[in-house]
Amino acid sequence: MRNRRIIKRMVCFIIISLLCISMTGCKKEEEKAPSLWGNAIYTEDKTFGNGAKTFELEVKAEDKSVTFTIKTDADNLEDALTENKLVEGEEGAYGLYIKKVNGITADYDVDQSFWSLSQNGTPLSTSASGAEIKGGEHFEFIHTK
Repeated sequence: MRNRRIIKRMVCFIIISLLCISMTGCKKEEEKAPSLWGNAIYTEDKTFGNGAKTFELEVKAEDKSVTFTIKTDADNLEDALTENKLVEGEEGAYGLYIKKVNGITADYDVDQSFWSLSQNGTPLSTSASGAEIKGGEHFEFIHTK
């Protein structure tokens, strides 16, 4: 009689353990957010413009990037990018607050994301309107959270 109770308890313990393990395996996978690149205008490297100065703009988001070669006569990055319709944003105290680059949105008010800007690998402490173009620069816009 005593052995039967022990066996029943062991069987119940095993069944309950298996149920607990199987329930954790049934947890619904989190839905993946759509890729930022789904809204991108360009997904391949491209050349824009016909000016005397040439620079590169690399756009990085998630684990992808695209590089644009831009030829312009503009003196600053904001003017060169807006004339080629590569950025959108709102005018602010320090120039254009860029929310879209290549159609990809970064909006701090929505999801705490923003575009960080660097030149030749060094983060800039200025806006695109303050980034001077001389020719030969490599700028990067990096989608950051």
